[in-house]
Amino acid sequence: MRALYPGSFDPLTLGHLDLIERSSRLFERLVVAVLQNPLKQPTFPLAQRLDQIRAATNHLPGVEVGSFDGLTVEFARSTGATVILRGLRALSDFEFELQIAHTNKSLDPAIETLFLATAVHHSFLSSSVVKEVARFGGDVSHMVPAGVAQDLQRLFNRPSPPG
Repeated sequence: MRALYPGSFDPLTLGHLDLIERSSRLFERLVVAVLQNPLKQPTFPLAQRLDQIRAATNHLPGVEVGSFDGLTVEFARSTGATVILRGLRALSDFEFELQIAHTNKSLDPAIETLFLATAVHHSFLSSSVVKEVARFGGDVSHMVPAGVAQDLQRLFNRPSPPG
């Protein structure tokens, strides 16, 4: 069975990575796909986000990385995915995610949405929080994969943390 994990991943957090690692054990193939959203100005260009995800997931067999624009269900169909994965950090995520899941189901009844709870120790993480901490010089090494932390430090002209 093939699953799709879509998102902007701007940047990829350890919460995202935890969900990818756990999902890769549940599905034969997992496609991690970066949505190209024309309404958002990403912090990192698409190619860099794809490279960040590939570097962080290269130890996981069965994980593919790609990008798409348009409807998630159409991309899921094109990859042969029958499941769309979504992570839930808190109850506040559920209402929005449920609405999207119902919309996707109305567009393609053959594709299911599976919600996975984020690990408790990552439940505070969001890409927005990571960028805010990095922008003000905070250490994000416990929030993102090492390569992403380095990219954020370079982006915001911050020295690497000691150690």
